[in-house]
Amino acid sequence: MKRFVFGVISLFFALAVSAERISGSWNGKLQMGIKTLTIVFHIEGDSCTMDSPDQAAFGIPAQLNVCTNDSLTVEIPKLKVVFEGIKNSNEIKGSFIQNGYSIPLILKPGEIIYNRPQTPQEPFPYKTEEITFANPNDKAILNGTLSYPVNYEKGKTPVVLMVTGSGLQNRDEEIFGHRPFAVIADHLARNGIATLRYDDRSVGKSTGDAKNATTSDFAADAEAGLAYLRATKAFGKVGLLGHSEGGTIAFILAGAGKTDFIVSLAGTAIRGDRVLVGQNRLILPTQGVPDKITDDYCKALEKMYSYKIAYGPMAKANSQMLVSMAIAESGANIPESFRENLVQLISTDNAWLNYFVSYDPALAIKAITCPVMAVNGTKDTQVILSDNLDALRQLLPPKEGDVIKEYEGLNHLFQHCKTGALTEYLKIEETISPEVLDDIVKFISNN
Repeated sequence: MKRFVFGVISLFFALAVSAERISGSWNGKLQMGIKTLTIVFHIEGDSCTMDSPDQAAFGIPAQLNVCTNDSLTVEIPKLKVVFEGIKNSNEIKGSFIQNGYSIPLILKPGEIIYNRPQTPQEPFPYKTEEITFANPNDKAILNGTLSYPVNYEKGKTPVVLMVTGSGLQNRDEEIFGHRPFAVIADHLARNGIATLRYDDRSVGKSTGDAKNATTSDFAADAEAGLAYLRATKAFGKVGLLGHSEGGTIAFILAGAGKTDFIVSLAGTAIRGDRVLVGQNRLILPTQGVPDKITDDYCKALEKMYSYKIAYGPMAKANSQMLVSMAIAESGANIPESFRENLVQLISTDNAWLNYFVSYDPALAIKAITCPVMAVNGTKDTQVILSDNLDALRQLLPPKEGDVIKEYEGLNHLFQHCKTGALTEYLKIEETISPEVLDDIVKFISNN
């Protein structure tokens, strides 16, 4: 998911406070007029990052200029920010300085704990096992958790491989304190269905080249997971449940005949460049960008992606020229900062993005013969419901048992929400709608 949207980075909090030297996680509130903004610094050895959870910004690189037992100076060059503070007792009292403006900020140690009532708690009424499987194509080793009902019927109980969305994520697809895959696996096990969820390559205990990996490589990892489940001969039908990019991977492997059924949670059914342009059309207005600038920017972005597909990444000088062409041909009138963002996008040589913008799942979807459950929320701002479910309905060969459904008022994570904005994910206590969980069980049990 995170790679889908500019500026959204997943975060997991840690705490380790030392009496000898300032370390661990420290958080405080900036008073910004009538609003407050949470700031978190994570200090480990000589490394430091900053989070602004209220703005859905996490893991921002920072420099430790001073870090002793009683003094802290942190610099974030990217944001032109400096924090200077003195530690007294159990707090760090200082100033948050940005572009010459200084605001008092008091930091206190401790984790930021969010209420997540659906997160499974031990003891579990089902079995779990740590397992490992390999993708022989590029020697990636994937580690995961196999969950299954107690006294399940071998050779008959269905099992589901779970595939995360875009960006490197752990087996629980952990984001903003939510663990959606753990919640889904728990619900399925309690209803007689086994699951295998695994850490993406290079995450947790898994290994493999992530820097140069594309959707095709992640699909190969998932195919290896399906092969592992079949090789155990412990289960009945073997299916795949994927979220976001994982939903697209479900279409890919179903089209190749690798699955007995699939569940696509907000999977993309259109070419990648159209997905990204659609995201920007919905997300930019929620960030205060005027409609006219949003429309012009998206027209230029659409043209720019067509150049990226045609020519691939290029030198910055050529990027400047092509962005100027895109703006002129689309008749866009956008601020300089938006123009520079287009230059950055087209000049970035990222293997995943290069593949994603040009990949169209249409052929894979047309070849699917197994049962399909494909769902979206009406307030999803990352995989737009109307674009993707409409395309899926047109492409998918009609057959009995398929479930193509839209859920009113749910966002990209299938939470009940007000707007669908990314900044809501952190604030919402619900991890995933119980209705969606029950519908997944019903679909798998019927197929």
